[in-house]
Amino acid sequence: MDLNDKQIQILEVAEKLFAENGFDGTSVRHIAKEADVNVAMISYYFGSKEKLLGTLMIYRASHFRIQAESVLTEEMSYLDRIDALIEFAIKRIHSNRRMYKIIHFEYSNVSRQIDFDNYLDQKLENYKLIENFVKDGQRAGVFSKTVDIPLIFPTILGTYFNFYYNKSFFQRMHGLDNITSFDDFVYKKLTPHIQKTIKALLTYEI
Repeated sequence: MDLNDKQIQILEVAEKLFAENGFDGTSVRHIAKEADVNVAMISYYFGSKEKLLGTLMIYRASHFRIQAESVLTEEMSYLDRIDALIEFAIKRIHSNRRMYKIIHFEYSNVSRQIDFDNYLDQKLENYKLIENFVKDGQRAGVFSKTVDIPLIFPTILGTYFNFYYNKSFFQRMHGLDNITSFDDFVYKKLTPHIQKTIKALLTYEI
C-alpha cells in the first residue's frame, strides 16, 4: 500500500483518536487539528471518515504481513518461529487492542458505509502467509498433518480477547492491581500459555 508521509501521519493520529474516543466520538475536524492539517487535506486524501478508517485497516493489515513475513523467514526452527510469531502478534494486538475493538464493532455495524472488501482481502493474504508456513512445516515432518490451519489464528485472538474483555475478573483473580502488572501478565504469562497451546495443536497427532 503506497502512502506518503502526510497520509501516514493522518492515519496514525486518527488511530489514536479512534482508540481514545471511539469512531463516532472522533470528528474529521478533530483529526485535522491533532495532525496539524486542514480538513480539506483529509477529504482530498481519504474522502470521508469512513474511508479513512477503511484505509487505516488496510494499512495496518499490510504492515502485519510485512512484519510476520520477516519473522517466519528467520533462520530458526519451525517451533521457534511459531513462538516468535505469537510473541509478535500478541504485542501488536495488545498495544493496538482498542483499535481492534473499533474494527470489530464497525464490521458488525451493518448501517455503517465502510468498504471492508480490501481489508478482508489483505487479511486473507496474511492467512495465506501463515498457511504456507504451516504446510512447509508439515512437509518437513514437524507439524501434524491433521491440524486445522484456519483455526490457528482465531485460537490466538480468541484467547487474548477473552482475557482482555474479562480484564476486571482476571485482574482480581491474579492480583493485577495496575496497568504495569497487567501488561507484564500478558507478556510473561499469557503469551507463553498461547505459545504452548498453539505448538501443542500443531504437533499433536490425532
